[in-house]
Amino acid sequence: MSLNHSAAAAAAAPSSMDAAGRIHNALQSGSAALMHFRDNFICHAVNKINSRGFWLGDDPLAFSVPLFLLQLFLMFIFTRFIYYILKPFGQPSFVSQILGGVTLGPSILGHSSAFADKVFPPRGRNLLDTMAFFGFMLFIFILGVKIDPTIIFRSGKRTFTIGILGFFIPYTLAGTAVFILNHVASLDEDITNVLPTVVAIQCITAFPVISCFLAELQILNSEIGRLASSSSLVSDMCFCLVTTMKFATKLSSTKSIGVTIGSFISTILLMLFIVFVVHPAALWAIQHTPEGKPVQEIYICGALIALLFCALMGEVIGLNAIVVSFLVGLAIPDGPPLGAALVDKLDCFVSVVLIPILFAVVGLRTDVYAIQRMKNLGIIQLIIFIAFFGKIVGALLPLLFCRMPFRDAISLGLIMNCKGTVELALLIDMKLRDALNDECFAILVLTLVLVTGIVSPIVKALYDPSRRFLAYKRRTILHHHNDEELRILACIHKQDNVLAILNLLAASNPTEASPIDLVVLHLVKLVGRASSLLVSHVPREKLSQRPTQSEIIFNSFSKFEHAYRGKVTLHCYKGISPYATMHNDVCYLALEKRTTFIIIPFHKQWIIGGMTESSFAYKQLNKNVLEKAPCSVGVLIDRGSQKKFWCGYMNESIYQVAVIFFGGVDDREALAYARRMLDQPNVHITLFYFSSPIEMVGGTERSKMLDTQILSEFRLSAFRNDRVSYKEELVTNGRNVLSVMEHMESFYDLVMVGRRHADSQLMSELRKWKQGELGIVGEILISLNNGAKTSILVVQQQTKFWGSRDPEDCTNLRRELYSNI
Repeated sequence: MSLNHSAAAAAAAPSSMDAAGRIHNALQSGSAALMHFRDNFICHAVNKINSRGFWLGDDPLAFSVPLFLLQLFLMFIFTRFIYYILKPFGQPSFVSQILGGVTLGPSILGHSSAFADKVFPPRGRNLLDTMAFFGFMLFIFILGVKIDPTIIFRSGKRTFTIGILGFFIPYTLAGTAVFILNHVASLDEDITNVLPTVVAIQCITAFPVISCFLAELQILNSEIGRLASSSSLVSDMCFCLVTTMKFATKLSSTKSIGVTIGSFISTILLMLFIVFVVHPAALWAIQHTPEGKPVQEIYICGALIALLFCALMGEVIGLNAIVVSFLVGLAIPDGPPLGAALVDKLDCFVSVVLIPILFAVVGLRTDVYAIQRMKNLGIIQLIIFIAFFGKIVGALLPLLFCRMPFRDAISLGLIMNCKGTVELALLIDMKLRDALNDECFAILVLTLVLVTGIVSPIVKALYDPSRRFLAYKRRTILHHHNDEELRILACIHKQDNVLAILNLLAASNPTEASPIDLVVLHLVKLVGRASSLLVSHVPREKLSQRPTQSEIIFNSFSKFEHAYRGKVTLHCYKGISPYATMHNDVCYLALEKRTTFIIIPFHKQWIIGGMTESSFAYKQLNKNVLEKAPCSVGVLIDRGSQKKFWCGYMNESIYQVAVIFFGGVDDREALAYARRMLDQPNVHITLFYFSSPIEMVGGTERSKMLDTQILSEFRLSAFRNDRVSYKEELVTNGRNVLSVMEHMESFYDLVMVGRRHADSQLMSELRKWKQGELGIVGEILISLNNGAKTSILVVQQQTKFWGSRDPEDCTNLRRELYSNI
């Protein structure tokens, strides 16, 4: 028995030794593989996707789905919490998102190994990294869709100069500093390798980052905002050119000629596919989508399939999928219908769900405790400061040469230094490729946050776009000479606004002696675009069978110009901007065109049945225009079913106008506008003057004297003109005023009244009934007699001009008034 056992053991010995040898060889091979991939190979269970639940004995965080959901939940909670804390301090969302990611990383919560191993274990890193870069790919694609590449060709010399100098000056200065430090100072190998990366990142002025930053500061459609957007595109072109030349040089010097030619040809073929296949297909989809109709789902799917295919081909040939995604986005025209539909479908999901993953990935690799050597920190900060200073100089020189205010020039230089998602993606990509060590990575990430966090409140304090809207002279109808051209800016939201404005313009009596220079601005919400637009309308040589909404609106005003040939000059503009800053387009155009009077539609629109629909966005627009306009403003309330009075030269129709006068600067402006209508043969004017034994409106003695003066002049005109009536209404309380206005409204096509009235006992009584953005009387008029079709024009005289904040506080006001009489 024992002999047999010994023999079996002896027979098994050689095979055991062979197995041990095989295991030893396998371990050696595994070690070699691990060394080859330079990363730890973590063994974990597969197919652990969904948990059965805590009550059945499963640890939910050991399964990929609940773990991923927890990670997303923590990312969202921390970033939003920090955002709400920092928002009052003027910090952009980028800063809060980075800090939220850093909070979850090894710098704060992740410093606890228990938290890091449980919530962000190594086995889940690959999924997060992949999702982060896929989200960033979609983010770049969306930004490419929003960009109109032709904006570069419409940019002037100033924009090109700022973009080119803003890249090459910091690139040269920082590059020279790195060269000197490498030859003078004894630098570590890690810091020597990372300094060229610091130079490249600091010289970038990424258009996606700048456009997001401008949108958060609400200066996207300001002068500085447009300059920064266009200049950043030029700067990006310079960066791409330099990067491409470096890559081509490195490829040709390290690889064979066959590899170089193959890489070049495959890249060209992919770009040709994007230009000659993807772009025409997008144009075809747009042409087959009627204006105002939703884009078909098949077109959205086609665009996404094209994106995924091109990104895959890019990765196959060695071209980064993020670069390819941007090129595909550029091939799809921005704005409605297709570009806006893609942005609407993807933007919220990408910005709320996917992009925070990128910040979490950055935060999980940002370890402030890795910063050990102050020398390295100081050298990197020195290069960053030199590049920062160089970029400000690059933006400052052209603007000072063009005599732009120094504060605005400095603001532009600071904006061009802002960093964000693009630079962050470059850093994390280099970190994953081991091109950056932990120390340099942490320094660069924290510096990005610090620079952007400091720049944002400084720009807010330095640059206020409304400051330039302060006019240098009076631009009011009251001070307008009868033999001068009257400049009017008419703002349009939709086709429904056109008829009421045309009737008002026709009643304004354009003549050859005093013509109307009319500027029409079609205001469009910024959708599916990254940059705002304010362009002059150029009519097509041939009329389109499917004209756009802008063309329909402008064609209506062109007919008006033709009907009043020699008396009206028309200029058409289209402004595309966010609702929050749309007033900048209105005020900027009014200032540039030296406008005397702005007409804006009321934010409520009357529909069938007398009910109204209101737009909060339009309400804020009107409020901002009334506060910041460089001239007088009229809010036109159109209650529908207007007759075509502007064609009255053919059918001799009559336009009945009523003017309500209590007193004050705005009522005088409304009466001055009515005075211009006196010579219009088809306009009948009735002036309702409210008087009372108690004080009608408050105000200075000077103001009351001016009221008496203009009333006397208008009454004199009423005696000489059978189309002018004067009615004095004696009232003793607010109810009397309401009764008069309620009975007069249905007899007139247009009622005009001033917006502001100085406080008095009577106005205090009226305020109990109604008050709001149109003033006491204006709000009462639109609330009474809702079934009436009467239009109402609420007039506000220019609120301030250079050297005076009170329109009545001017020593020359009396002389100007008498000169107009």
